[in-house]
This record gives sequence, C-alpha cells and structure tokens, in this order.
Amino acid sequence: MPDRAPQPVDRQLPTDEARDLISLVRDIAGREIAPKAAGEEDAAHFPREVFTLLSDAGLLGLPYDSEYGGGDQPYEVYLQVLEELAAARLTVGLGVSVHTLACYALAAHGAKQQQVEHLPAMLGGGLLGAYCLSEPSSGSDAASLRTRAVRDGDGWILTGTKAWITHGGIADFYTVMARTGEEGPRGITAFLVPGDAEGLSAAAPERKMGLKGSPTAQVHLDGVRVGDDRRIGEEGQGFAIALSALDSGRLGIAACAIGLAQAALDEAVAYVTGRQQFGRPVSDFQGLRFMLADMATQIEAGRALYLAAARLRDAGRPFAPQAAMAKLHCTDAAMRVTTDAVQLLGGYGYTADFPVERYMREAKVLQIVEGTNQIQRMVIARHLAGPEGR
Repeated sequence: MPDRAPQPVDRQLPTDEARDLISLVRDIAGREIAPKAAGEEDAAHFPREVFTLLSDAGLLGLPYDSEYGGGDQPYEVYLQVLEELAAARLTVGLGVSVHTLACYALAAHGAKQQQVEHLPAMLGGGLLGAYCLSEPSSGSDAASLRTRAVRDGDGWILTGTKAWITHGGIADFYTVMARTGEEGPRGITAFLVPGDAEGLSAAAPERKMGLKGSPTAQVHLDGVRVGDDRRIGEEGQGFAIALSALDSGRLGIAACAIGLAQAALDEAVAYVTGRQQFGRPVSDFQGLRFMLADMATQIEAGRALYLAAARLRDAGRPFAPQAAMAKLHCTDAAMRVTTDAVQLLGGYGYTADFPVERYMREAKVLQIVEGTNQIQRMVIARHLAGPEGR
C-alpha cells in the first residue's frame, strides 16, 4: 500500500515566507516522495533524484547564509521543513538533516575564501554531503577516534576508517574529523574531503533493520591527500566543531522523529475510524481512543520541545541541553507512537501491506544516531549536576 500524503499540521510560523515554504514542501512531499516511499524502501533505493529536486528548490541549505546559496531561514522554520519531509519518508528527512550537518563546519568555522569557493555548490548546487566522526572502535567515545591526518608539504594525508556514515559511498563531499595531534579531543582537526578523492572508498552498505533506502557504510581513507585549504578551522579545533554541529544535528533528528510519529498517528487514525468490529467502528472503543490521545499528546509535546530549543538557537542563546532533551524525548516518543500504531492496526499492522511496521523499524534507529539516548541523558545530567567524578 503506498504511503498516504502527510496530513497538514496546524503550524505557528513566523512569516508569510515560511508559510509559503511549508506549502512548497508539502506539495513536493505529496507528489514526489510519499507515493514512492514504500516501494523504494523495500527495494533499498536511494532517491538521489529527490535530493536534486530539493536542491533545485532551495531546500538543502535553508538555515545557512543566502550569500552562499542558503535560505536564511531560522531553525524554527528549517526543522518544521524536516518534519514534513520525514513524515513523507524518513530517508529523505534524515538525509536533509545529515547534509545540513555536513555543511555546518564550513558554514560556521570556515575561512571566508573557503566558504566562497565551496558553500554555493554544497548548499544549492546539487551536491550531497556526509558527516564522518564515528569509527568502528569509537562511537559514543568519539574523542578516541584513530583516523589520522599527517602533514605532507602544503597538505595533509588522511588514513583511517569511519563507520556508520549516512550517504557513505554516494556523497559528493565528506566532513571528516581526524587526529592531527595528541590523544583526546584537543588533537582532532576537521577537513573537507571531496567524494572523488583518490584513496577514498566505501564498504558495502550495512544491512539494516530499517531505513533501507538510506545507505549507511564504512568509509575508508587510504592515504587521501587534501590541501591545507581543505582544513576547516584551526588545528585541534575539530572536536569542538563536531560537538557544536551535533547540538544542531540533534534538533534535526528530533524533528524527523516527530514527522515519523505524526505519519504513524495519521495512519492509525485512518485505520481505526474506517474499520468495523462488533458492529461499530473500532474508534468507538475507549481503550483505543485513549491510545490515540496519548500518541497525539506525545507528538505535540515533542514538537513544542524541539521548537523551544530551536528558538533558543535562533536567539543566539545556549541550547545544548535543550537539544539533548528534544532528541531524547522526540525519538523515544517516536518509538512508542509507532509501536502503538502497529498495535492499533492489529495483524495488519504487522504486515508490509501497511506502512506502520516500517515506521516502527525506522523509529528505532533515531534513538541511536547522533548520540544514543543514553548519551543524551548524560549530557542533560551533566548540565544539571556538573561533570561526573568531580
């Protein structure tokens, strides 16, 4: 059964331009994304043509400076665009979020000449990015990464393996964190590596529970040479850049989670209001009505939480703990809502004839990516009670 087009959400948007933007996204999602989602996910097809369309429409650089091809949109608006895209197909919403994450280092910390040279193509030129921090032996403990960059004349030689890379093997550029100095976070530097660089290759995509249309793969750097003009920020600044990027990226994951949960709720409501049992609509049974009420409440709470964090970011205020809270709550809510949607559909919910079983499988990964929810709890607790072991 094809996915239904996302149902309109009553959004509080700050400008007429933002309202027009959401209308455009809904149109693209309803025509180009949702109708193909089930078949393409089943076939593990990555919809590169959709990302080209989004780039042409100016939707791949929304929170960045229009001087370089961005959309000058606040995060409050950008995240709601992500939510709409994820409601139509998580592969697309998550892909836009990851691309935005990959652009962050250069947009926020690059030199002016670097930004002029590279950002227009990254933000609106049809390119697709990937973000390379995790490694096979350093996931949550990202500061222990082993990929190394060694100076070589006027450039650098990068050697190592990155793991769990969304768009690994198909990205046009990779934002790579590599060790240039001492052990620990102070020895890490950020680099912008072209996707066609000699010595860069990707393993076969991981065989995943869900999000099969979004390729996730190890990326190997075997003596990849880049010029010093591809170093982003100062030597040793890379880990701080990476963490700053993840604060914003976690908001993207939160918005995607709410989009996915909203799609599951819409599917569940349509099913229970249309199905008869014991001579009356299933939706007449109080137990099921209460489940729908709880699902809707979790979604609205999550939306309010990620938007509150986004508004802090837009105001230039600290928002890291709020981003962690949003990522934690919204992804946990998505897991609960999609599981309940499967339950509400009964046996049909467990079949691939309806999309809720796919939504449940996809929701699981959102509790893991860009910092597991256990890590989010550590971030929040550290903000409240200070570092561990003081």
